Amino acid sequence: MEFIVNDKKAYAYTGGKTFDATLPTVVFVHGAQCDHSVWILQSRYLAHHGYGVLAVDLPGHGRSDGPALARIEDLADWIAGLIDAAGAKQGALVGHSMGSLIALECAARHPAHVAKIALLASAYPMKVSAELLDATENDEPVAQDMVNIWSHLAYAQYPNNPGPGFWVIGENLRLMQRQKPGVMHTDFAACNAYAGGAEAAAKVACPALFVIARRDAMTPARSAQAFAQTVKGARIVGIEGSGHNMMGEKPDEVLDALVTFLK
Repeated sequence: MEFIVNDKKAYAYTGGKTFDATLPTVVFVHGAQCDHSVWILQSRYLAHHGYGVLAVDLPGHGRSDGPALARIEDLADWIAGLIDAAGAKQGALVGHSMGSLIALECAARHPAHVAKIALLASAYPMKVSAELLDATENDEPVAQDMVNIWSHLAYAQYPNNPGPGFWVIGENLRLMQRQKPGVMHTDFAACNAYAGGAEAAAKVACPALFVIARRDAMTPARSAQAFAQTVKGARIVGIEGSGHNMMGEKPDEVLDALVTFLK
């Protein structure tokens, strides 16, 4: 489904159902160098079980017009604009990695737009190593390989994936490869530069959930748990046997956590 946000086309996947703004709205926000398709299993389930689903492509990603926005704060404002464009009064925001920072900042800046936040694979500060940041700017294939390796447990490198027809690491790499040149550096630089997390966390007044992968090498569980303590009343759900890409490695466990929280 397409909307107009800031005079540009914004795309959101609606889970195979026509979006209905009278239903409780769930907005899925992807991470760096990704698009709406990382949420395909969770978003489709919720769309067929009583929710209006908007799994967005952030500006410059997937089917949404560019350019990619370079600040988490601007992306948070964009999410609020998309909720308005969809005709929804407010939504529950579900964000992964960079998307978790966007959801957090949106809840702090636009509380009337946000009913709940679920932050997956989140940490603050979300610093990026100098080597990876340089690779995102000067050698994207190398940067994509680095991120793909660090985002998965060892089992994902081999044929024993979660189900028939799945090649988790191959699918994730292809997703990164199809994003526009330059987007990867913009995204990772935005995460690295974001300095408002502590202030935003202190402002969050809506219910919050942190979903933490116990074997996450990108946003380690210890850092995520410490960050969760800064959001008043936040709940924590741990996902065992998963790395950073928990939606791909443990899709059912992620869905169970979200369904319980959204109820």
